[in-house]
Amino acid sequence: MSSTNPLLDPATAPWWTGAVVYQIYPRSFQDSDGDGIGDLRGVLQRIDHLVELGVDVVWFSPMYRSPQDDNGYDISDYQDIDPLFGTLEDFDEVVAALHDRGIKVVMDLVVNHTSDEHPWFVESRSSKDSPKRDWYWWRPARRGMVAGEAGAEPTNWGSFFSGPTWAWDEATGEYYLHLFSRKQPDLNWENPEVREAVYAMMRWWLDRGVDGFRMDVINLISKRVGPDGGLADGIVSVGPYGDASPSTMNGPRLHEFLQEMHHAVFDGRRHGLLLVGETPGATIEDGRLLTDPARNELDMIFTFEHMGLDHGPAGRFDVVPLDLRELKSTMARWQTGLQSAGWNSLYWENHDQPRIVSRFGDDGEYRRESATMLATVLHLHRGTPYVYQGEELGMTNAHFTSFDDYRDIESLRYVAQARALGHVSDDQLLKGLAEGSRDNARTPVQWDASRQAGFTAGTPWIAVNANHRSINAEAERGEEASVFHHYRRLIALRHDEAVVRFGDFALLLAEDPDIYAFTRTLGDERLVVAANFRGHERTVDLGVDLAGARLVLGNYPDSGLSGGGALTLRPWEAVVARLA
Repeated sequence: MSSTNPLLDPATAPWWTGAVVYQIYPRSFQDSDGDGIGDLRGVLQRIDHLVELGVDVVWFSPMYRSPQDDNGYDISDYQDIDPLFGTLEDFDEVVAALHDRGIKVVMDLVVNHTSDEHPWFVESRSSKDSPKRDWYWWRPARRGMVAGEAGAEPTNWGSFFSGPTWAWDEATGEYYLHLFSRKQPDLNWENPEVREAVYAMMRWWLDRGVDGFRMDVINLISKRVGPDGGLADGIVSVGPYGDASPSTMNGPRLHEFLQEMHHAVFDGRRHGLLLVGETPGATIEDGRLLTDPARNELDMIFTFEHMGLDHGPAGRFDVVPLDLRELKSTMARWQTGLQSAGWNSLYWENHDQPRIVSRFGDDGEYRRESATMLATVLHLHRGTPYVYQGEELGMTNAHFTSFDDYRDIESLRYVAQARALGHVSDDQLLKGLAEGSRDNARTPVQWDASRQAGFTAGTPWIAVNANHRSINAEAERGEEASVFHHYRRLIALRHDEAVVRFGDFALLLAEDPDIYAFTRTLGDERLVVAANFRGHERTVDLGVDLAGARLVLGNYPDSGLSGGGALTLRPWEAVVARLA
């Protein structure tokens, strides 16, 4: 073993090093009562699907009480289920049913911000003298400016959802910080009362039986504050607002807060839990610090570097062609960077990302081939793979053609701001949304070919993708070479093969613009993975001896190998082979 990372020792590694996590976005998973919105009793109807797929953990996106400004990521009560999704009793029933089938349950933890309708914030904004005033970030207008007018905000920061990060509260004459929607005010983690309230809530959910947390934008909880309590303006590079990230990402007390959380919440019951942090802007060094088990912070993180490679200067709605060499370089740096300490999450999709087969693959003629190739590449890396609902079916982007089709607050605010600035046409805006909108991942899961894809008997909250008549779970189950069954084989491979879980990673053909290839090595075991990211055939010399190599997994029914180093890969073909 070339690494001293304790997570890579097969004898002592935690259970989650061999696990695969499935994300459920409840609103779009399965509706049980015909109101067009997925719910907990709908989840109960589909547990057999998860069992057949073979996943070990289900991560639920937020189901807490919420005004639903940001589809539940604006929480008004951390200790109740929103009636849209059911009741606490329904939740308990789902947890018990999943546990009975050997599947753990992870809750989304959204504690960088709350809803502005949360009682904490209602109290905080009631008066400057409120005992909870300091539970949030309140600041007066910029010196010399008229409060409430444009430009008077305490800093020039731009929100993740367009517009400024500061909202003017006329009643108390100050601004409050919201890095996301104005209905999502940021909690002030500098206040120890805030932290203890969060920890108490987390203990309550663990006592209820959940097996861990996926912590939303957790590396934003520590802000960089000046000696006088001031916050610094950000650099303006695109658009009218400054970049808040130097003051809000990976702040000076982040590790202190996470270690305190670990002690306050997880001490004495750490075994069996999974702690995942979403960490935009995290570097490899950040990743090592956050996930080194000796530091008692997190088990793994979601990184974003690979998800920004097809973004132009204007962000997710400014899509540019992917340079495969950049993707390989980024993925390889994280693989080798966490070799000595730490662990990473592996993902292509989630509720915030477009469908990967439409993004990096071919969602037309070669949908099956490119979806299975992309899955193979991801799952053969070291880390914990995450499967987002519908990804295992090869679901595609929505291909909406009207602004009226969209529901996502980020998309709609982007359109409003772009129109106000007059920089782009409506046709350009629609193209950007069709490629980059989060709604692409939020259309209902396609269970069958019926009118609403088996998702609901009513009218769905967002339109079902028209291609559900040919792309659906029922059809996928009936075809042995389908995307669904390929995911099943990949998950089983990770369960069965230590080299997939722990093996060293070495990138091959780093400068090839079409082929993604690498080896995984554990002792005498050695796998080679080769994938063609193009719609035409390629013959390549991998630089490894394929004589005597045995096929482990391929995404073509007749995948084969020949001796020597040359390998011919058909359009979007992926091959995993064991070297002699």
